[in-house]
Amino acid sequence: MTQGRKRSTVRIGVDRWTEEGWDSRRDRVVVEEPLEIRIDTPAGSGRAERAVSVTMRTPGDDFALAAGFLFAEGLLGGRRDLVDLRYCSGEDPQEFNVVTATLRRPVDPALLTRHFYTTSSCGVCGKASIEAVEAQVGACSPLPRGSLRLSPAVILGLPDRLREAQAVFERTGGLHAAGLFDAAGGVVEVKEDVGRHNAVDKVVGGALLTGRLPLQDHVLVVSGRTSFEIVQKAAVAGIPALVAVGAPSSLAVELAKSFGLTLAGFVRGGSFNLYAGAERVEGGS
Repeated sequence: MTQGRKRSTVRIGVDRWTEEGWDSRRDRVVVEEPLEIRIDTPAGSGRAERAVSVTMRTPGDDFALAAGFLFAEGLLGGRRDLVDLRYCSGEDPQEFNVVTATLRRPVDPALLTRHFYTTSSCGVCGKASIEAVEAQVGACSPLPRGSLRLSPAVILGLPDRLREAQAVFERTGGLHAAGLFDAAGGVVEVKEDVGRHNAVDKVVGGALLTGRLPLQDHVLVVSGRTSFEIVQKAAVAGIPALVAVGAPSSLAVELAKSFGLTLAGFVRGGSFNLYAGAERVEGGS
């Protein structure tokens, strides 16, 4: 499982306008390239390889991204189901833009035909979306409360801690981040990507590959808004609390309530909104 060595940023020439007029300079921007995720599964007397998704991502942690995506979509049940992860072999110019996961067991064909949630307007109604996740997680079982208990002060400090850990953002200003934190606000892991959902997949996939799932005593923190798919990924990974700098969608709130997941949004300027799971927050009702 050797990772590729593609750059996450590049320098380009730009013309910059200021009050003093125009000047030319070099600027650093985030790399965005497609990653095709394939699975190689047992089939009859041999094996069958097929593509299941293409996502636009920032190179880096590609194996964790692929593992996290496959786990969130139900194609990978856990680390035990994964034999290997590899890049496309040979002299293919897209060598480091294709990752194949070799799985130990066959995959239910129904999982390969269902629509993956890759955009905000997937064309699937909210009820059907939630039912699909409920079937995957199992009978809509609420996430266990566990020992996780958060103070308002810790929640308010999480976005700043996330930003402090964003190495590439400081150089480009153009990346989202997802971070895993403990109940005291300590940083466990932070990943960056042009896509919020990709950053979450990298965090979850990294935990899967190192045998740390489920993440029952952790908080997931994301930059920007919270969509249905981000709550989905947190629920599947067993993460009981999700904190976001921006707003959640109505479907994200509905799903969080269905699974008993603590969801906080608009965490900025000394305040936040608590949309679900108040029992894990000190003073919450």
